[in-house]
Parts: sequence; structure tokens; C-alpha cells
Amino acid sequence: MPHLLSASDLPLPETLLRTHAWSERTANSEWRMANSEWRMEGEALAEPKNSPFAIRSSPSIALLFYEPSTRTRAAFEQAAVALGLHPLVILAESASVQKGETLTDTVRTLCAQGVAGIVIRHPEAGAPYAAARVSSVPILNAGDGAHEHPTQAMLDLYTLWVHFGMPDPASRWLAGRKVAIVGDIAHSRVARSNLILLTRVGAEVWLCAPPNLLPAAPLPGATLTTCLQDALQDADVVMVLRLQTERMAQGLLPSLNAYRRDYQINARRLACAKPDCVVMHPGPLNRGVEISDEVADGPRSLILKQVRAGLAARCACIEYALASG
Repeated sequence: MPHLLSASDLPLPETLLRTHAWSERTANSEWRMANSEWRMEGEALAEPKNSPFAIRSSPSIALLFYEPSTRTRAAFEQAAVALGLHPLVILAESASVQKGETLTDTVRTLCAQGVAGIVIRHPEAGAPYAAARVSSVPILNAGDGAHEHPTQAMLDLYTLWVHFGMPDPASRWLAGRKVAIVGDIAHSRVARSNLILLTRVGAEVWLCAPPNLLPAAPLPGATLTTCLQDALQDADVVMVLRLQTERMAQGLLPSLNAYRRDYQINARRLACAKPDCVVMHPGPLNRGVEISDEVADGPRSLILKQVRAGLAARCACIEYALASG
């Protein structure tokens, strides 16, 4: 039974191809209308129309969100419906966790109730691993503390794959290209998962942050730097991370103005990147802090393409876990 706990669990290139198939399917207006019709008719609780595979278990999938989420939760809910599953959304504030129930007991309960799989977003690193140890169904990690966010990395990789012309997905198709990830690296699950996938397809990855926001130990396959110009020099891709403002309360940053002055990604700073360099951001954006409006909304931005890829990537990841389970 495959769990999806880390980006390293994703089978490439199969997941890229699955994501592309779902991207084309969900972009089709006839498919969307048919999907809406069978959902309204209640047929989502049976085998879905247009599904490329048969899920061999319960028609429900639990979405356990112990942290706030807009993009990830919405994409997983939409993906569940697209796959003919009923999304059972459980938020921390309305769950038995408020009564002292542990995550593992919640997982055992949901398994006993017959869900097909469980998606978990949790503030503690390693929480999905603890869930997987007691689960009889696949666990999908939707973000665990500062550890990983595999499905975000998948949609980011897919966005780049399409941008670069959909090269052979089995090749090291980012070989010779430089990707700079800029922001709060030390606390970023997005950076860690992206590093895993980007290096698997050959990218040269640079991680850039203020000294207090770099990891204490080196990360395999990455060049760490505090110098933004070094990170951006001749970059093909710049991934901007959300500045977590709570870091100021922890004394890790002097002020937003200091970060804006030294690390904001704007047009002037991108001048040292390659002319065709593209910019990404996992969202939500702190506009005017880690990224300027002119870059976020400009021709180099792939941000909305990332958002659009979110549904297809989650469809592919759920499909992989449940169809193989």
C-alpha cells in the first residue's frame, strides 16, 4: 500500500504524465459539465464517469486539516470529486482533537469507518508518518510542519515541465538549469520537497535566505547562500517563499522593511537572472514584502499556472495512492 509522505515517494515520470492527463481532462469544458452533472445527481458516490481507473474501496476520502489552508484544501476537495470520491473534510477546530483525541486515534477511527484514504495537513513535522504506522489505508501528506509538502512540489515540477516544452519525463530534463529558492528556507516544507524533485530531474538548486533563516545543516544537492545576487545570477527559475511574519516575533528577523530591502524579488534584482527567467510562488503572497507586484503579475510569473496545476496534481497523487492500494 503506497503512502505519499515525502516527495521521494512520487514515481517520476509516471506522476508527471498522470498530472498532464488530468490537466487536459479538467480543462475540458465538456468534462467539467459532465463532472458537475454526475456530482449533482449523486453519482460521485459510485464509479465516476470518465475515470481512467477503478478505485477498489470506499467512496469517501478524509481530509484532515489541522492548519488553515485555501489552495491545498480546495484542490484536494476538487480532486476527490473529480475522482468520484466524497471529500470528508475534518478541521481541527471541529474535530475530537478539541476533546483530547490523538491523531493516531482519529486515523484509526476513520479507517474503521471505511474511508479509502486520508489526506493530512498538520503543524508537526512527521505527523503523517505517525498516521501511516496505524493506518490501513493510504496516507497523503498535505504539509507537515517544516518537513515536507510533496503535492506542492509535484504541481511546481509539472508547471516547469510544461513551461519547458514537456521534454522526455524520464530524462534529467532540468540538467544545466539553475533554480534559486529564496525565502525562509529553514522553516519551509515547500523548499525541502522541491529540492528532492528538482535534483531528481537534474536542476542545480540554490537556497538563499538571511543567515537566521538558513538551515543549520547543509541540505543534500543544494548550494546555500545568504547572497541574493549570487543566487539569482544566471538563474532560469526563481521560486519565492512566503515570509512567515511570526519569525520576527521569534527574533529571527529585525523587520519586514529589512527583509524587503535585502531579499525582495523585484524587477531590478531579476536583472542578473537569465532574460527568460521565470518566477514562482506557492502562495499565499505577501505582496510588497517577499515579491513585488510588478513581478508577481508580470510576464515572467508562473504563479497562476501553479494554481491551475494544483487540481491536476492532486488528482494524480490521489489516483496513484488509491489505485495502487
